[in-house]
Parts: sequence; C-alpha cells; structure tokens
Amino acid sequence: MRDMKKPHLLDDPCLAPYAEAVLGRKRRADDLAARLAGSADARALADWASAHEYYGLHRVERGWVFREFAPNATAVSLVGDFSGWALEPRFALRRIDAEGTWEGRFPASAFRHGQFYRLEMAWPGGRGERIPAYARRVVQDAQTNLFAAQVWAPEPYVWRNAPPRAAKRPRIYEAHAGMALEEPRVGTYAEFRDRMLPRIKAAGYDVVQLMAVMEHPYYGSFGYHVSSFFAASSRFGTPEDLKSLVDAAHGMGLRVIMDLVHSHAVKNERDGLSAFDGTEHLYFHAGAKGRHRAWDSRCFDYGKTNVLHFLLSNCRFWLDEYRFDGFRFDGVTSMLYWDHGLGTAFTDYAMYFNGSVDDDAWAYLALANRVIHAVRPDALAIAEDVSGLPGCAAPPEDGGLGFDFRMAMGEPDYWFRLAEKTPDEAWAPSSIYRALTDKRAEERVVSYVESHDQALVGGKSFLFQLADSALYDAMRVDQSNPAIDRAVALHKMARLATYALSGGAYLAFMGNEFGHPEWIDFPRAENGWSFAHARRQWSLRDDPSLKFRGLGDFDAAMTHLRGTMSSIEEAGANGDRPVLLAAHDADQVLAFIRGDLFFAFNFSPVRSYADYGVMVPPGAYERVLDTDEVRFAGQGRIAPKQRYVPLLTRSGDELVQQIKLYLPARTALVARRVR
Repeated sequence: MRDMKKPHLLDDPCLAPYAEAVLGRKRRADDLAARLAGSADARALADWASAHEYYGLHRVERGWVFREFAPNATAVSLVGDFSGWALEPRFALRRIDAEGTWEGRFPASAFRHGQFYRLEMAWPGGRGERIPAYARRVVQDAQTNLFAAQVWAPEPYVWRNAPPRAAKRPRIYEAHAGMALEEPRVGTYAEFRDRMLPRIKAAGYDVVQLMAVMEHPYYGSFGYHVSSFFAASSRFGTPEDLKSLVDAAHGMGLRVIMDLVHSHAVKNERDGLSAFDGTEHLYFHAGAKGRHRAWDSRCFDYGKTNVLHFLLSNCRFWLDEYRFDGFRFDGVTSMLYWDHGLGTAFTDYAMYFNGSVDDDAWAYLALANRVIHAVRPDALAIAEDVSGLPGCAAPPEDGGLGFDFRMAMGEPDYWFRLAEKTPDEAWAPSSIYRALTDKRAEERVVSYVESHDQALVGGKSFLFQLADSALYDAMRVDQSNPAIDRAVALHKMARLATYALSGGAYLAFMGNEFGHPEWIDFPRAENGWSFAHARRQWSLRDDPSLKFRGLGDFDAAMTHLRGTMSSIEEAGANGDRPVLLAAHDADQVLAFIRGDLFFAFNFSPVRSYADYGVMVPPGAYERVLDTDEVRFAGQGRIAPKQRYVPLLTRSGDELVQQIKLYLPARTALVARRVR
C-alpha cells in the first residue's frame, strides 16, 4: 500500500497536461504483464520470468538437458571437449516447437564438470560458432581470446548468512573487483572479499555496488559491453567465489547490489548475442535502430516477447542464484529514448511526452521492477537516468517505473563545473543548496560528488581536478601548499554538503573517498597494456605521513554520522527534508539543519568569521565534527568539544534564537542538537 504521506506522482502540477499519458503508460505495462503471465499480478510475472530454468544446460533426473532459442537456425549442435571439438550426431539438437526452441537430452555420462563447449549453428546461407545465450559459466582462452561455455555443476554452494535488513538511507560504495588491488593485475572475487569488504565496513558504508559482474569480452569496457548475461565474469574467479563474496558481505552487515546492463549488448557475434541465429533481429532491432552509434554496441528490441523473457529472467536469476540485494540499472536514459538522450537537454516536460520515449522500453523497465520487488520486496533498484523522467522513482501504482532511487547525475556535473570553471570567491551557497536539493518530492535519489564516470580516461578524480599536478609532490602532512590546502578543504566540504543534503542515498566510488589521484584507464594497446591506472593505491590511504589518510578518515567520520541522521525519517512535519537556515552568498556561508544535526559551511577562500550569527531552533548544540580537524588533514582552527547555546536576539520586530560560530575560511562544522 502506498504511503499516504508520500506525494503522488500526479500531484506535480507540471504533469497535469500529461496525466492521461502517464496513466496510459501504466495501463500499457499492466496489459503487457497480463499478456505475458496471464495476470497483471507481480508474483505471476516473477514466476513467468524463469527462462533461465528452461534454457541452457541443466542436470535432470536421468542425465542432462540443453535448450536454446534460435528460430532462424536450421541445425544446432553442441561441440566441446566431449566431442573432440568435432560435430557428432549424438550431440545434435532437435527443434521441438514452431517458435524456435532446440533441445537435446543426454545421458549422465555425456558431460563432466569443467568441460568446455560451444554451439555450432547453421542457418539459411551460413553457419557459425556461438556461445549459448543462457550459459552460466563462460571462460576466455588466454591464447586465442575466444570464449567457451563451461559445464559447471559443482556441489551446491552452502549459504551461511541471511541478507541484512535494508537501510532506509543507503550508503553505497561503488566498486570493481578487478581494479580493487594495488598490485598491477586483475583482482579476484576472493581478494575483494578478504581485502576490500573490511575496508568498506570500516569506512561506514552499508551497500556494496559491484561493477563488471556480467561476462564481457573486453576488460577495458568496465563491464558495460556484456556478452553473456547469465555468466559471472570468470576473469575474477568462479561462481562460488562470487557467492562467497556476497555471503561474507551479508555476514558483515553489508548488502550487495550489482550493475545490471540491459541498455545494450556487445556487438560480437561469436561471443555475444548479435546475429545469434544468423539474423540481426533475434534480440535486437534490425538496421540502424539496432546499433548504438555512441557505444558501438547493439540495442535490444524491448517489444519482443523473447527479449522480455530473456531480460526479466535475467533480473530474477541474479537475485536467486547469487543472492544479490538489487541492481543499479545502467544506461536507463539510453533505453528510454529513441535517440538515447544523446545531446539532448531535457528542459521541458513536453520532451517526455512528444514521442521521443520508447514505450516498449518504458514498459520493460516497469515490469523489471515488478519482478525484482516480487522476488525480493527489500531489493534496491536504482536507475541511472540523466533525463529526469517524471516517475522514474515513483511507485508503479502511481504510474511510475517503480525504481527505489534515481542517480542524481546532475550533482557531480555541478561540482566539477564549480571546480573547473568557477572562481572560489564565486562559489554561491544558495546555488549549492539548490543544486543538492532540487529534487521531485515523489522520488528519492542517490547523491554523489563523483562516481567512476568522472575519472574515466579524459577525466579526473575530484581531488585531482582541484589540485592538479600539486597532488604528486605536496601531499605530506608536514608540507604546506596553497593548492593542496585548497583542494583538501573543498574535497571534504563538497562531500559533507552532498552527504548531508542527500536525496535518500549517498554514493562514493572506490578510493575516491580518500582523494585517489589521477584517472581510470584499463590495459589496452594505446597505453601499452598497462595496469598503472586500473588499480587503487591503498598505500596512500594507509600512510599516516600523507594527507590522503586524513581525507579517508574524514569520509569515515562523515558516514558514521548516519546513525544520528537516520532519526530524520521520523523528524515530524519536516520529515526527511533539510531546513535551510542561512544561504548568504555575499559571505559564502550556508547553514541548515537536518534531523538533530546542524551544518554550517564557509566556502570563502579568504574570509574567516568570528561570532557568525545563525538563527536556529531551540536547544543547545554540541560540535561533533569539523572539516578542519588536524586528524582530517586540516589546520585545527576550531576548538574541539564546543557547545553552542542560543541567545535571544532581535530580528526586525521579532525575538529569535541565534548561535554564534567561529567559521574559518573553507571550513564546515557539524553540531548535534541537544533537546
């Protein structure tokens, strides 16, 4: 049942002219669910989303069964270790229905755990090697770089830990298992489990967002050019290794979500789904519509029943098989718009209802969220959408897509524009506050200063954007460097402001919480296959002689404020929203209260204020944190353990309560209200 305190999507007056279109999209999704599953009920749809239990290779009571969907094929056969990689009649499949399903039944002795195989497929006018679409284990040969499916039938993994309860305000740590090590090589799931999970827990985060889980041929794609949608990438270890990672995280109180890439697929034909049965339109649009010109990949046709069966089942598979706690859907903007949102500035509500939206994609995403939340009501579903589509993170009963959160992609753009283009003396608190709180009332967002996107080749981490080359030789704690002092101060202030004003969740990318230098670049021919930028330099974070440690310690102290901030869920009339107390652009001072925490920021690069007055609600305030503490690589200008007691003062004709603060330049402080 919808929380009656939460605004309804159509309460937005800007949507009034489009109310019928909003409700029409909902009806379309309802009708589609009923057509597919025989009922619009989400549970029935989740039961229908089980193609992975039918297709692919499975043990059965008397042996093995393999099925593949390939309507245009004229012959399909398994070849592998078991056949000497030659065609053998006993491994040929037969077509069992008019729709295009091929099946083979084999004795128990036909396959052994660990054997490699692929499909040999023929179609009118051609033939080719293919990897089964529903393969659950796919391995790349180090010499040929070709992929093969692998018979994977070990003893079932024994799960030890139940998933922890979902946090109301998740703190998400975006991470990549392969680049999580400092050593210049590809890391593994097991190493991530043993080395990274303790770091993430200590850093105060409660959700791990794993990138690059789905199998992808090119490591440098960051996992976004997927070839095998049901296979966990073997370059990081075995399926059991990944399950052990998730299981261990659950035991530590961490939930684990994964990047789900349903926005496009790799264009590879042998290793992926492109031209799978000799046609370009089995899974994708035919012609130019089926090719993503910016990403050099294939675009799914969400209007096809077999595509919906494949993708909806994929959602269920990762929840059931690996016990992931949800997904961050990649490239939702690209899915939703026929032009993929490329070069489009979404400045008018009419742009969401002018025919530019792919209604089939909208309906798919709506059904995906129904399946996810029917299988796991507590699952976390996040949309990476830059367009601001109304209803993206609104409930399905309101005509929304049903995501729990939308990525606030404008926030990092805002911070990087400030850092790159705006003089420090022009950083306006009113603009900062507006940029971090300008969100629709009916939806929650994931707030962040930077994700992996900002630091990819051609970009920089936020600290590197602020400090540039000074980062290389002026980060020792016994050094004083104006460029570094500025960068370190603003790095902390930007994070604290974003965290404190977050729209429901907060995200940091692995290593950037301590100001990881430079950029991200995976091994490729252009850089001599170097791992120099495809790793994380934890030694910088751990070295007490470097300011990186202070930045990391500040981030951990900030995220541990969450225990206090969680009370804002029941904070009375103001609910989950911050209350602005001051946004003085002339002084560059921002102050607000959220729950029982008071925040004050002085963004001025040169002006420190003694006895700066801020009107506050009744009660005394005790300082709990400030960005200038020495332990956080600051200058230690604010005395610790201060208590601020409001004084009555006159403002016009009114008596108001005001506290007086010492606010040094480029400093923020946090105080707890004592009631």
